[in-house]
Amino acid sequence: MRRRVLALSMGVVAAAAATAAVVVTAPSAFAATGCSVTYSVANQWPGGFGANVTIKNLGDPISSWSLVWSFSAGQTITQIWSATDTQSGSQVTAKNVSYNGSVGTNATTSFGFNGTWNNSGNPVPSSFSLNGTTCTGSVTSAPSPTRTTAGPTPSRTSSPTPTPSSAGGVPSDAAWVATGSFDSWTNNGYTLNNDVWGSGAGPQTIWARTGTNWGVVANHPRTSGVKSYPHTGKTLNRTLSSLSSVSSSFNVSVPSDGDYETAYDIWANSNAYEVMLWANEKGAVGPIAQSYDANGAVPSATNVNVGGSTWNVFKGSNGSNAVFSFVRTSTTNSATVDVLAVMKWLQTQGWWGDVTIGEMQFGFELSGTAGQSNFTCNTFSINFN
Repeated sequence: MRRRVLALSMGVVAAAAATAAVVVTAPSAFAATGCSVTYSVANQWPGGFGANVTIKNLGDPISSWSLVWSFSAGQTITQIWSATDTQSGSQVTAKNVSYNGSVGTNATTSFGFNGTWNNSGNPVPSSFSLNGTTCTGSVTSAPSPTRTTAGPTPSRTSSPTPTPSSAGGVPSDAAWVATGSFDSWTNNGYTLNNDVWGSGAGPQTIWARTGTNWGVVANHPRTSGVKSYPHTGKTLNRTLSSLSSVSSSFNVSVPSDGDYETAYDIWANSNAYEVMLWANEKGAVGPIAQSYDANGAVPSATNVNVGGSTWNVFKGSNGSNAVFSFVRTSTTNSATVDVLAVMKWLQTQGWWGDVTIGEMQFGFELSGTAGQSNFTCNTFSINFN
């Protein structure tokens, strides 16, 4: 499962019984750069816990990373995703995997793990080192970014600190309910993932009757940065030329307020390319683009009629992969999309070639909610051959 890699704002999450965070800055050993690391305990239970780690590169792009820290209360890692780890005593070394080693300027990469603790305390590590350099808060020189990865940050009014989510909004006949940041469930060929990965995220519960009828109850603060992308989807692992059809239909119910979009997220060539198809959006959200003006992101192509809809298309990069965002000129909560036609349009523009399509996901990208809010995928399907 691949989490989206976007720029996040730095911050410190207050330590609590089940959540904790530390943010540090340090120069990278690769060049004169800066970085930040956010470590958060997502959930905790007797004898065990789950944690998320986000690294943000503030300076020159890096091609690989190694993060080292020490536990102070006997914690051990038992399972890790989106990274590899070795542990010697209290010291842990986490390294990138094949798809997330490259981290561009102002881009982030994340991983998570489950671990054990001794029930007498689960303190946040006090320091980190990135690529051999102790994270002291100093930066040897100013970063030299060569690109823009995010548009102007819109002005927002922050909501109060969210309270723990209740069972409200979860149907009594749900076959699966989960609250863990990366909890997943596979049903009838579709894999669902809660996918809470952004800095400052609030509580989020995912539920499902099936892999195509599911929903989310979320309460995220309306601060900058994406908090989560709960989604369902399939893995195709097919080259573009080998596909004769790829179609998808959806029907969703979304709240009238908040900062979010309903979107497909399609990955190609081992996550070198990311294609987003925005069905609807609300509030302070916007696509990644090559340039921005007073109105926000500037499209690379306008009023493109392809795949059964009309789109404004944005071409950009988040530092780790190219991003192509198709934003409907009129929002909808229900549609059928000829996804293959969209992907072949990219090929005719010379923006990619005969790529291999990997994961095809669909869900709700949440930056903030107007209090506790319900997002529901009533029906969904992916068909390809």
